[in-house]
Amino acid sequence: MLAHLVEDPGYVFDNDSVHSREQHRCLAEAYDADTFARLAETGVTRGWRCLEIGSGGGSVARWLADRVAPDGEVVATDVKPHHIPARPGLTALRHDVVTDPLPKAAFDLVVARLVLQHVPERLAVLDKLARSLKPGGRLQIEEFDTSYEPPLLTPDEESARLYETFLATKSAVMRAGGGDPEWGRRVPAAMRAAGLVDIDVRPRIELRTADSPGLRLQVHHTHHLRDKLLAAGLTDEQLDRVRALMRDPGFRAASSVMYSVQARRPPADGEGGR
Repeated sequence: MLAHLVEDPGYVFDNDSVHSREQHRCLAEAYDADTFARLAETGVTRGWRCLEIGSGGGSVARWLADRVAPDGEVVATDVKPHHIPARPGLTALRHDVVTDPLPKAAFDLVVARLVLQHVPERLAVLDKLARSLKPGGRLQIEEFDTSYEPPLLTPDEESARLYETFLATKSAVMRAGGGDPEWGRRVPAAMRAAGLVDIDVRPRIELRTADSPGLRLQVHHTHHLRDKLLAAGLTDEQLDRVRALMRDPGFRAASSVMYSVQARRPPADGEGGR
């Protein structure tokens, strides 16, 4: 049973934590290849001006900077941007997308990966991102829906229940921080409500195994979120057991659904699309 959680709005993965570099490494290993493939579909190329919010370790911003060089620009923002590496054409800014302004009609491409699910004001932020696009510019948002991520093969039923309890507790921690762990499924409709068009939805599910990056990220979360998980009712003994379970070569689970969604700001009157 989950303990009663006091609401504590804020990003649950502290970017100044001793665990933050491993968080960034796991995210990059698990999701960069698919993110880059989707971004390439936008046609991003030399001379584009791009924005990434919540850049974290900066791997997506670095990839974009290489694509738009030498005369394009990538602006990478984060509330704690010190992990974003220096690179020609890449500007790292300390920026809170909820409270700080963004220039209007300024970017050819805006990217937000696994950010808005953590932000209670996500709809207002989405409107702000849409307004920051040039007419014809593209927005790419990637978010999870964790309502589906069942265990498939475990040593016994007790192990399956333990894994489900861990995932449910992690979702409760996110909700207590103002997050929506099911936000991925709501992104397409939210983009349409923000006035964007040509909405292209790509859901993706993967198999979690002991050697898969997505499951290693879950193991990492047992450490990164340990204090919050304990406050929510898990014990260190349960965390030790679920770590061992996820490292079992025979363990199999379905991943949560990752929604990669692209949309476009309508071109100005008399203009064609990009």
